[in-house]
Amino acid sequence: MRSRVRGWRRRPNPLRRRSDVVEAWALRAVTVLLVVVAPLVGVVVGWWAHDDARTTAREHRAGHRHVRAEAVGAAADAFPPAQGGRQPSAEMTVRWTEPGDGPRTATARVPAGTRAGERVDVWLDDRGRSVPPPPDGTAIWQHTVVLGACATGGAVAVILLGHCAVRHAAMRRRLDEWEREWARTEPAWTGRRA
Repeated sequence: MRSRVRGWRRRPNPLRRRSDVVEAWALRAVTVLLVVVAPLVGVVVGWWAHDDARTTAREHRAGHRHVRAEAVGAAADAFPPAQGGRQPSAEMTVRWTEPGDGPRTATARVPAGTRAGERVDVWLDDRGRSVPPPPDGTAIWQHTVVLGACATGGAVAVILLGHCAVRHAAMRRRLDEWEREWARTEPAWTGRRA
């Protein structure tokens, strides 16, 4: 029957080796790192990602313009969603009226299934080319959460890898100590001379 003695690594004990003490302190450090540092890394990276995504979306809105256009041509085959969009799109000729310039036409990506005569939202760059819409609030938060979770997972992996390295080093040191102690003790037990 095995019994477990609590705190045996902290108390003075003739059987306690230095590697046991190192391993016990490493376990405490790993616990603190996993509980405090890893989530903090995730929060900091998420915060940075959120600010970066909001800045990118703001710059995209500032560098591009939004127009409400009328679809005038036949839609081509649907493309897969652009930039994580949820809806497939198709290229189609659209027309809108510029204040002071009159009607303009361009080829733009519109939601798949759009028919001629329907009104669609189109984002254009400074040359009048169609560009994907800027990320909305949901996309920004998804980006934030994913990067924060990945950073937390990476921090946990690094912490656990470091703990494994410390345990491996402690075990090697422990085995070396046992080997030296056995080399001293064996001749007395077996009667052999080393």
